Amino acid sequence: MARFLITSAIPYINGIKHLGNLVGSQLPADLYARYQRARGNEVMFLCATDEHGTPAELAAAKAGKPVAEYCAEMHEVQAGIAKGFGLSFDHFGRSSSPQNHALTQHFAGKLAEAGLIREVEDRQVYSHADKRFLPDRYVEGTCPNCGYDKARGDQCENCTKQLDPTDLIEPRSAISGSTDLEVRATKHLYLCQSQLKEELDAWIDSKTDWPVLTTSIAKKWLHDGDGLQDRGITRDLDWGIPVKKGDQDWPGMEGKVFYVWFDAPIEYIAAAGEWAEANGKSDAEWERWWRTDKGAEDVKYVQFMGKDNVPFHTLSFPATILGSGEPWKMVDHLKSFNYLNYDGGQFSTSQGRGVFMDQALEILPADYWRWWLLSHAPESSDSEFTWENFQQSVNKDLADVLGNFVSRITKFCRSKYGEEVPAGGSYGEAEQTLIKELTTRIRAYEDHMAAMEVRKSAQELRAIWVAGNEYLQSVAPWSTFKTDPEQAAAQVRLGLNLIRLYAVLSSPFIPTAKDTLLAAMQTEDDSWPTDVAAALDALPVGHAFTVPEVLFAKISDEQREDWQSRFSGIRES
Repeated sequence: MARFLITSAIPYINGIKHLGNLVGSQLPADLYARYQRARGNEVMFLCATDEHGTPAELAAAKAGKPVAEYCAEMHEVQAGIAKGFGLSFDHFGRSSSPQNHALTQHFAGKLAEAGLIREVEDRQVYSHADKRFLPDRYVEGTCPNCGYDKARGDQCENCTKQLDPTDLIEPRSAISGSTDLEVRATKHLYLCQSQLKEELDAWIDSKTDWPVLTTSIAKKWLHDGDGLQDRGITRDLDWGIPVKKGDQDWPGMEGKVFYVWFDAPIEYIAAAGEWAEANGKSDAEWERWWRTDKGAEDVKYVQFMGKDNVPFHTLSFPATILGSGEPWKMVDHLKSFNYLNYDGGQFSTSQGRGVFMDQALEILPADYWRWWLLSHAPESSDSEFTWENFQQSVNKDLADVLGNFVSRITKFCRSKYGEEVPAGGSYGEAEQTLIKELTTRIRAYEDHMAAMEVRKSAQELRAIWVAGNEYLQSVAPWSTFKTDPEQAAAQVRLGLNLIRLYAVLSSPFIPTAKDTLLAAMQTEDDSWPTDVAAALDALPVGHAFTVPEVLFAKISDEQREDWQSRFSGIRES
C-alpha cells in the first residue's frame, strides 16, 4: 500500500469561489485522492481557507463584520459547499488556526537563525484618505506589462506578472478608491530567496515529470530579468499572524503580521496538525506525513493549483522549507492548470463574473458539474465554459451513454426475468471480445489517472461506457430473448455486472452516481477490477437489484437558455 499526501491550493476566505477556482485545484485533487483510495492506497487529502491578508480585511469591512467573525462564518460556508461538491478532504482547515500561528512563527525563527531573513527599510504606499499604509493587494491600478486596468499591487491576475504597488500605472486605494497616495518609508522583513537560487534551480531540474506549465513558470521567475528576488514576508496589517521568532518577540516588528503568502502554504502542514487534534491523534500521526525523520520518507506528496499560484509553490514555499534546515517533506509532483474562461470572458471572484459554486449546486447536482469540469480541465491550455457545450456534454455523455445503458439493461431484465440477476446461458465470443477491450481500456484509464492526465482519463472512462453500449446494441438481448432466452439471460447478467463495474470505475469523477448505482445493484462491493472477467461475475445469479431512478436528466434548450440569461451579468454580492 502506497501513501499519498495531497494538497490543493487553499481558497481565499473572501466569498464563494467560482467554477474556475474549483477546476483549477480542489476538484482534480479530489479526483486523484478518490482514485488512490479506490486502489487501496493510504491518502491524506488536505485543504483550508486562506484567512489572512487584504482579501479577508476588505471582505469583512464590506460585510460590516469584525474580520475574525467574518472568517469563521465564511469558513463554514466554504466547507459546506465543498461537501456539496463531494470534495473528500480528510481535513479542511483554517490558516488562522493556532497550529498555523505557531508553525509560521517557528519557520520564521529557523530562517532567521540561518541568516535568511533581512530587515529592509521599505517604501510603501500610504493612503491619506484611509490614514494607513496600503499592503500590496490594497493597491489597484493598470498593469505596466499588459495594460489590465484592475491589476493588484502584488500580481496581475491577467498576465500573472509579479508586481510591486509602485509599478502600477494610476494607482488607487482598494479600500476607498482614493488616488491621494504617497510612498513612505516603513520597515519590513524579507526572505532571502536569492541565496537559495542554485538549490531551488537544481531541485526543479530534478522534477523531470512535472508539467511543462509548472516548470516553465518556475524557471521564468528564477532566470528572467535580475533572477529570483528576495521577497517581503511582513505587512502593516491588524489581522494576521504576529511577527515573532518562534515564541520570542521580534524587536522593531511590533504591530506587524506575516505576509499572507508566507503563512498560507505553511497551513498545508498545520492542517495536518489540526486534523490530528480534531481526531484525537498524537503528533506522531500527522508528523508521519510531513517529517522525513518521522516516517514521511515514503510518502508521495502531490500539489494541485492554478498557474497563478505556481511561483509561490515552486519557489517561495520550497525556500521556506529548505531554508529552515529541517527535514520537512518537499512536494514530489506539482500539477498546475491553466484558466477556465466563462462564455467569452473571464471568471472573476473579485468582479463576480461567471457561475459560482453555490449557484451551480442550486440548479444541478454536483456530478453534472464534476463531469463537465474534469472532462474539460484546462491542462494544456485555457479552456472555456459555454452553456451549449455544457448541455451537449451532459446530454451525450451522462444521459445518453451512461444513464441510457443503466436504464435499458435494468428495465429489460425486470420485464423479462424480474429484479434479480438471471440464470442461464454462458459468455461467448462477443462477451470475451468485450472483456478483452475493457481490460485494455481499464489499464489505459489507470495509467492516465496515475499520471494525473485528467482529460485523457475522462475520455478513456467515456470510451469504457461506450463499449458497454456497443456490446448491448450488438448482441441485442431483446432480440435474442425471442429465440434463445437463456443466452439473453447471460447477456443481461453481463450487463448488470457492467453497472457495478461502471460505478467503481466512475467513482472518482461522479461519486454520487457511484453510490446510486451500487445501491441499485444492492451491493457494497466497490473493489477495483484488477481482473475484468472476475469483476463481470461479481453479482451472482439470483442477486437482487432495483431499477434506479433516472441517473442523469437531460438539460433542455429552455433550461440552457434560462441559465445562460440568468448568469450573463455580474453576481450581486
